[in-house]
Amino acid sequence: MAINLTKGQRVDLTKGNPGLSKIVVGLGWDPVQSSGGGGGFFGSLFGGGGGGANIDCDASVIMLGANDRLQNNKDVIYFGNLRSADGSVQHTGDNLTGDGDGDDEQIIIDLNRVPANIQKLVFIVNIYDCVKRKQHFGMIRNAFIRVVNPSNHQELIHYNLSDDYSGKTCLITGELYRHNNEWKFAAIGTGTNAAGLSEVVRSYS
Repeated sequence: MAINLTKGQRVDLTKGNPGLSKIVVGLGWDPVQSSGGGGGFFGSLFGGGGGGANIDCDASVIMLGANDRLQNNKDVIYFGNLRSADGSVQHTGDNLTGDGDGDDEQIIIDLNRVPANIQKLVFIVNIYDCVKRKQHFGMIRNAFIRVVNPSNHQELIHYNLSDDYSGKTCLITGELYRHNNEWKFAAIGTGTNAAGLSEVVRSYS
């Protein structure tokens, strides 16, 4: 049974799940339907009947070394760089709409292959082209991050991002980090006004 986290909570991941070596981190969200009767799949696909561009959220991972610093730009895993150089982190690809149930984007992590110099993985969701499209996370609902054991499809951790993120364009959803040779997960849920992923990355440089 999954542990449901609240903002700021931290939980052991590997200690309570001995033998766990591979995880899937799923991130999901739904666009808020615009008024105008254009609901359902095609409504949100074409802007929800109220016009306007689709909201394209992108999930990414920043792999950090000592002092929570990015050591190499190749340690940023996103739709333009789907796999870490060491193969420990793999992004399954971009979802352009957020429609449908379940995870919108998934990141597969082989914990045993994460290099020893990497201390923390930070999971980010940002809105693509948010400034030009005038979009923010107040237009998104049901955002969540979860951790699944792919060997038996058991959901281990689930965190609903339920704060009011109106005006925010980027969410730091959660962190996976080393602690005494184990991996722990922290529910972060912080919204920022970063215009894009590169601005978030710079804050860790």
